[in-house]
Amino acid sequence: MDRWLWAVRLTKTRTDAAAACRGGHVRVNGKPAKAATNVTPGDEVRARVGAVTRVVEVVRVIQKRVGAPDAVTCYIDRTPKPPPEAFAPVAARDRGAGRPTKRDRRVIDKFRSGGL
Repeated sequence: MDRWLWAVRLTKTRTDAAAACRGGHVRVNGKPAKAATNVTPGDEVRARVGAVTRVVEVVRVIQKRVGAPDAVTCYIDRTPKPPPEAFAPVAARDRGAGRPTKRDRRVIDKFRSGGL
């Protein structure tokens, strides 16, 4: 499992893949997977990589790391799209404007609480 995650470039290093397996962040067909778990074509793999949970279906099993164009052909990405509210607008201040005044702070707090 850890070798396949690393080979298809879902994780940067094989150590990261093994740590994800040990931490319970990888599931194969709904069951927790250890680093030594074998994958076969047709398996559904759920792996939490960083803050994103990737859901992929295994198409081809490889043992050695390949380039990104070849790695994409080894799985079908079934990761759901993030909800649109996940991309909230960020209030931006002009560079060099200094700290916000009391009035600015009240406006910011009102905006964050949904008052505007």
